[in-house]
Amino acid sequence: MKQTVAVFVLLFLAGFAFAASAPANFSGNWDFDPAQSKNVGMMAQGKIHTTVVQTTFKIVVDDTSEFNGQKDTQHTVYDLTGKPATNTSMMAGQAITRSHWEESRLITDWESPGAIAGTMVKRTETRYLSPDGKTMYVESARPGKEPIIIVFTRDK
Repeated sequence: MKQTVAVFVLLFLAGFAFAASAPANFSGNWDFDPAQSKNVGMMAQGKIHTTVVQTTFKIVVDDTSEFNGQKDTQHTVYDLTGKPATNTSMMAGQAITRSHWEESRLITDWESPGAIAGTMVKRTETRYLSPDGKTMYVESARPGKEPIIIVFTRDK
């Protein structure tokens, strides 16, 4: 009897630990919230609507934006298997990305050609949700620079 209870407790604790570290589910429609965002500069004047589709092996993010009357779209695929993926950044052009989970946060390293021939620009993007799942944060950091924190609220 004691062994049965001990096994049950261990299984319960293992399930709890797995649930606590499970990847976040970013699926849904999101709107840029400039008031909560940090270090976004002139981007705060723009509008961004983001649609996220998530599966076990990839996350697809489609952004539709408007800034000073100019509309733009961006399609980004995050490969969750750790394989490199080619994506295009609005600011840096074509980049190689590598994504992995750290608990419930999606960490993506972006590497793109620099403005000076032969140089590379590296940045790390960290995507995570608020505890209630209604707010998505996208932090973009380059070494030695203050991170940009772009905040999105989930459509109702």
